[in-house]
Amino acid sequence: MPTVPFIAIEGPIGVGKTSLAKKLSAYFGYHLLPEIVEENPFLDKFYNNSDEWSFQTEMFFLCNRFKQMEDIERTYLNHHKAVIADYHISKNMIFAGRTLPEDKYEKYKQIHHILTRDLPIPNIMIYLHASLDTMLERIRKRGRTIEHHIQPSYLSQIADDYDAHMNAFEALHPDMSIIRIDGDDRDFVNHQDDLEAIIRQVQQHIDKQIGSDH
Repeated sequence: MPTVPFIAIEGPIGVGKTSLAKKLSAYFGYHLLPEIVEENPFLDKFYNNSDEWSFQTEMFFLCNRFKQMEDIERTYLNHHKAVIADYHISKNMIFAGRTLPEDKYEKYKQIHHILTRDLPIPNIMIYLHASLDTMLERIRKRGRTIEHHIQPSYLSQIADDYDAHMNAFEALHPDMSIIRIDGDDRDFVNHQDDLEAIIRQVQQHIDKQIGSDH
C-alpha cells in the first residue's frame, strides 16, 4: 500500500461518491481523481441495449481507469502526494459480473487481472450505501441524460453486488481501513454536521494508517 493517504470512495450509482470526494479533497488538500463516466461512448447504447453493448462498455471503463491509476501512481503516489478518488478500479468486476454473458465475463476477468495486479491499493476505502429510494432520487436530481434509462431493478441488483464485493474486498485486504457510511443517515451535501462527522472519521483512519505527521 502507498505510504501516503490514498483514499477511494465506492458505492452504487447515485449514492454521492463524487460529492463526498470533492468535499474531502478540498478539506484535506489531496489531489482529486474523478471517475470517467460521461466520456464513455458506449454507455448510452448500453442502457438501451445491454446485451449488445455490455462488453464494449466495460472494456472502455477498464482501459480508461487503468490509465488513470497508472498516471496517479507515477505522478502523485510515487512522489508522496496524497490522492482521493471517487472510485476504485475493482468496481469493474461488479458491473462486468452483472452485465456480461459468461463467456465474455471469463475473458474480461483475465484481462482485468493482468491490468490491475500491480496497481496501487488504497489504504482507506470509504463505502457509501443507501436505500434504493435515496439513490433513485439523487440520480433524478443530477439529471444525467445517460442515466435516464436505469431501471430500479438493475440499481437494486448493483447495490446488493456492492455489499458482497465490499465484504470480500475487506477480507482480502485486512490491513486496509474501510469506513462504511449510510447515505440515508448522513446527508453530507446539505448538512455540515454530517460532513464534519465523516471528516473526523477519515482523519482518525489517516492517523492510524499513515501517522499524524501527514
